[in-house]
Amino acid sequence: YRAWKEGTLLGMMRHPRAQPVLVLGAGDAAARLLRELAQSRQWRVVGILDDEAGRVGNAIQGVKILGGLEQLGAVALGLGVHRAIIAMPDASHRRRKLAVDLCTAAGLKVMTVPSYDDLVSGKVSVSALRNVELDDLLGRDPVQLDDRGLRSLIEGHCVLVTGAGGSIGAELCRQIVRYAPSRLVLVDLSEFALYSIEQEFSDRYPRVVVSPQIGDAKSEARMRDLFARYRPRLVFHAAAYKHVPLMEGGNAFQAVANNVLSTVVTTRAARDAGAAKYVLVSTDKAVNPTNVMGASKRLAELACQAAAAGSATQFVTVRFGNVLGSTGSVIPRFREQIAHGGPVTVTHPDIQRYFMSIPEATQLVLQAAMMGRGGEIYVLDMGEPVRIADLARQMIMLSGYAEEEIGIKYIGLRPGEKLYEEPLADAERTLPTPHPKLRVAQAQPGEIPLPLEDVLRWIAEARDPGPEAVRERLRAWLPEYAPPDTPVTRSGSSA
Repeated sequence: YRAWKEGTLLGMMRHPRAQPVLVLGAGDAAARLLRELAQSRQWRVVGILDDEAGRVGNAIQGVKILGGLEQLGAVALGLGVHRAIIAMPDASHRRRKLAVDLCTAAGLKVMTVPSYDDLVSGKVSVSALRNVELDDLLGRDPVQLDDRGLRSLIEGHCVLVTGAGGSIGAELCRQIVRYAPSRLVLVDLSEFALYSIEQEFSDRYPRVVVSPQIGDAKSEARMRDLFARYRPRLVFHAAAYKHVPLMEGGNAFQAVANNVLSTVVTTRAARDAGAAKYVLVSTDKAVNPTNVMGASKRLAELACQAAAAGSATQFVTVRFGNVLGSTGSVIPRFREQIAHGGPVTVTHPDIQRYFMSIPEATQLVLQAAMMGRGGEIYVLDMGEPVRIADLARQMIMLSGYAEEEIGIKYIGLRPGEKLYEEPLADAERTLPTPHPKLRVAQAQPGEIPLPLEDVLRWIAEARDPGPEAVRERLRAWLPEYAPPDTPVTRSGSSA
């Protein structure tokens, strides 16, 4: 104890303004962290906590292991510490979340060392500390990918991604470049989004041949030109309108026209260009849809399956739920509301959603692309549902505020919004695959073939019909579509 106390006093004398911190975890990452922080003018490590009883009483770099994690509150109070660093990059999600919860209960601000993958790759040093993010609390264990299979699918071949400037499309591109494609064709309708992703790739991956192309995925002439010019082997169709309330009112027809027509146009262009595989990125909201967006994506799924019949191109669909931090999701909105002092708005105290990180979702999309043989609808194991109110509380806490300082305001369910979402990987409606986080949806009794030509004729001939007319059509095409009875005006507000 005397040696530990003297070492602590020596640290105070060297850098008197350095803030005292506790380190949680006593493994290799903690040892590396203490070595790198030894000369830090910002942080002074005054103690370590670890749940392995045999380590208690030992020291790392002269800093004593004072006890287990459950003693955090008492130790922090005794030493006058207001901040902790989690140094357990290879720990399970459950253990990392426990550490964060203990810090919260003790009133400590909390940071973490970088991820295990970043440390192993050498991208960052262990002392590149960051604040704890929602991914740390809601994330799951890393996805196991068939790297050899993915490399054989992608390496040396052209890959085309629509919606490449969006959150999902951009991350798909980041994952794809790991497998050395000969060319990556980035297609997006947004000039700014396309410019941003093109700049990122030119800076981070200068050796990758990138072709940024402005294009509307439902434009047959433009898509046929791009597909004929680049002859992609692999196509990911991520371009879509996805915002549920926005697509429910006056934009209902545009949701159907865009999401269905873009899928039909790109599947046909991929087939005619001789693509080996085509992957449609879909959504959990296509399962027994209650809103226009989900119904439009269900129509897109059926169009993709129809394209698979008799085609040499393998057409595959992948469904997943909400992803953390995607464009238009609750995470950026909550962050902005907290930054402005609150309140954070939640639609209902009991509303729940399934969440997955964007990298995890896109990695599983790639895995499904490799496994698919044509006609399948893959669904992702999204884990356990999360209450949005709890998510709001965690974001408030991670921002350094008490819930009372920011507040949570309940504003009521929006048009087309479900209180609960059905699990994607329901064992009764899906079959297992060799990958533990991927299942295949089974055809359900009563499903009828999609009258695709009728749908396309209606899209071509309709003159922006109102939302009720759109819903009437969707009911005729999709028996499983069950919108709420409340009519919605063209402006999107409840009538």
